[in-house]
Amino acid sequence: MFRTLNEDIRAVFDRDPAARSFWEVLTCYPGIHALILHRLAHWLWGHRLRWLARFLGYFSRFVTGIEIHPAAEIGRRFFIDHGMGVVIGETARIGDDVTLYHGVTLGGTSWNKGKRHPTLENGVVIGAGAKVLGPITVGEGARVGSNAVVTKPVPAGTTAVGNPARIIDPSAAGREAGRQREAQAEKMGFSAYAVGGDQDDPLVKAIHGLLDHAAETDRRLECLLRELQAQGVECDKEAQAADNFDPQYLGRIVD
Repeated sequence: MFRTLNEDIRAVFDRDPAARSFWEVLTCYPGIHALILHRLAHWLWGHRLRWLARFLGYFSRFVTGIEIHPAAEIGRRFFIDHGMGVVIGETARIGDDVTLYHGVTLGGTSWNKGKRHPTLENGVVIGAGAKVLGPITVGEGARVGSNAVVTKPVPAGTTAVGNPARIIDPSAAGREAGRQREAQAEKMGFSAYAVGGDQDDPLVKAIHGLLDHAAETDRRLECLLRELQAQGVECDKEAQAADNFDPQYLGRIVD
């Protein structure tokens, strides 16, 4: 249990730049409190102590503003950022490395018993205020944009936005461009998740333009370095010489 708790807290540092210390996360993050209480309630539920499990879940909701049914299955390194207003239903299944923001609902669309809540596979991110409803699957690495309403399956690696939600840029080229932007965004210290290239927001387009430009610049630099190495130039030594303001650096490159 302590190993799982340590993983959950480490996941906060990976996904929240505001986290400063282990003690701060443990004492001041309601998402962590809700997750600890849920894991205990889920254990009680599995041992058929149903009333006690539900009461512990109710207490967790009262303290954190996050409602998780004790029967819901949650994987490792789960992170709820901010947390207020999150609702996770009884038959929900959540994989590893999943992130939810505040106001997210994993709800049902039927009063029938059985599987009626969503399944989130590994690495899914659900934006603030989104509603994922019904016994559907959100595929591995998929993104759901803020305030989206999702009632149909979301393929792995894609992004769903809007009400009703639609899959944006599902082509192979679009997915590759999205992966490149995501990688570039991680290098720069942020990730504009669940933002589609077909949206008219000028700020979104500007961010995508900057990320695409940075990725293209990196590609050209890599090509240049390969060409220099093919010509026998030791790039690491030349870069060090440039950092040290060696006046012969430019001459050697030209030669």
